[in-house]
Amino acid sequence: MKNKLQGWLAPNTLTEDPDDRILVLKSAGTIDQERIYDEMRNEDTGLRRETMVHTVTLYERIISRFLMNGNNVNTGLFYAAPRATGPIEDGLWNPEKNDIYVDFTQNRVLREEIRNTQVEILGERPDTIYFTGVKDCSNEMKDGHMTPGRNFRVTGAYIRIEGDNENVGISLRNLSDDSVTKVTPDMFGTNNPSELLFIVPPELKDGEYELTVTTQYSGSTKRLLKTPRSISRTVYVGTKDNDDDDRPVIE
Repeated sequence: MKNKLQGWLAPNTLTEDPDDRILVLKSAGTIDQERIYDEMRNEDTGLRRETMVHTVTLYERIISRFLMNGNNVNTGLFYAAPRATGPIEDGLWNPEKNDIYVDFTQNRVLREEIRNTQVEILGERPDTIYFTGVKDCSNEMKDGHMTPGRNFRVTGAYIRIEGDNENVGISLRNLSDDSVTKVTPDMFGTNNPSELLFIVPPELKDGEYELTVTTQYSGSTKRLLKTPRSISRTVYVGTKDNDDDDRPVIE
């Protein structure tokens, strides 16, 4: 049985060619560890759930330990390698500016699944807000990590911040305590329909956040939407604690 991915055609907002199209994949939802264990049981492995949980937890811990002791890890599913980020000043490691990051590259198992995947194009995507990428400008990371006090870039479509509704703007919600930090207008460097560049609030603590862009921009600065529209995705400050899906949630 083939895998299936679905997606809509959308303008490539990073080029000036009006006929340039990209495929924006349709999210099938987020799968957590519990769902993975359920699926493993459905494969009729004969293993008790406690055994699977213990094995997976041990597997993750051993891989993490190898990586944090300078080893590259090749599992067949992925190839992982640790690296340091940020400038080293005066020959000293500064946790405020430096961090450890692990690069993951798809390997044989994923490549086999890719070859066994059918892509279905659903047609042109309606004019709606969406993200195409993010980047921490201080270290070029594109996986959702951000550095407080440094520039962060978001690309997409219809993401220009416009309107006077109280919800319009960029916010970061800490997923551990639900506290919300707003990105004030004076922290914006670029505010375009296809690109936002802003300074990450320096007071953000390590953790997992929900980045939300809310706007009344309709495609024209002369006509604003009556009801704001929003798009959200997960971002991280410090160490990423889990493998949650990063695909955007459109409201």
